[in-house]
Amino acid sequence: MTPLDGAQLFDFQVNGFGGVDFQSPDLDVEAMRHAVAALSQHQTTRIFFTLITDDIDALCRKLENIESLRTKDAAIAAMVQGYHLEGPWISTETGYNGAHPIEHARHGSIADYQRLRDAAGGRLKLITLAPETPDCLPLIEAATSDGIRISLGHTNASEAAIDNAIRAGATMATHLGNAVPAEMHRHDNIIQRLLARDELIACLIPDGIHLPPFVLKNYFRAKPIGKAFFTTDCMSAAGAPPGRYQVGPHEMDVGSDGIVHLPGDTRFAGSSLTLDRGVENIAEWLDLAPKDAISLCSDIPAEYFGI
Repeated sequence: MTPLDGAQLFDFQVNGFGGVDFQSPDLDVEAMRHAVAALSQHQTTRIFFTLITDDIDALCRKLENIESLRTKDAAIAAMVQGYHLEGPWISTETGYNGAHPIEHARHGSIADYQRLRDAAGGRLKLITLAPETPDCLPLIEAATSDGIRISLGHTNASEAAIDNAIRAGATMATHLGNAVPAEMHRHDNIIQRLLARDELIACLIPDGIHLPPFVLKNYFRAKPIGKAFFTTDCMSAAGAPPGRYQVGPHEMDVGSDGIVHLPGDTRFAGSSLTLDRGVENIAEWLDLAPKDAISLCSDIPAEYFGI
């Protein structure tokens, strides 16, 4: 037996898997069954189905659709333990939106939040947002009071904005070290501002691409014990062969190296990591026992989210 045999991994940021794009408005039960089977082959037994920035009406329809699919198939219901909204309350500052369609970025709105919460059938578990976005603090407070975790991401928040977000209830930082411009101030930048906050759990992508192994080690060491979680943030190419895949409005090419990029562009724009491979990377690069690496990708984050 390998150390991963029997592991039941939990990934709180999955945008697609096995060739299935979770951003598709036409996602059907057969496609989701395929994605669930592919995830299970990689020892991932629970996920948060993740949607990126889009029009509020479109996001509501997608949430209502996957809720409907959960009622039709017990395996889908068991796999999809909740939802992660990554946006639409993100920065519109150049370099911080990542692959998100910036035209759908919005100011905070309690009414919009409540519509999305209700469309998710009470299973909205995590929201990634930029706290400097106008009117986001009341949204953070409302979501926190509903038991939803708030993570800071796709943001260039100032120290003051981060202070305010933490006071309002924010507890995490999404894919720390990514969704930032290639060039920033050497010291005063959002990575350093978020990394220094012991109050915030750093969410890290252990694929060696989003963060080189030495950077992953530095970030992990910088956080207090229990304040670093791991996720794939994967898209439809995860658990699938190299080729061209859809992520919302974008077509992406994925080579044999696993790097996701826009056609004709060498910059990476997504993850094809599977969480079982992530566990192996964590154990090797952070010099952790396999059981500890597994725990960081299973029961520890699951307990934090109450699942």
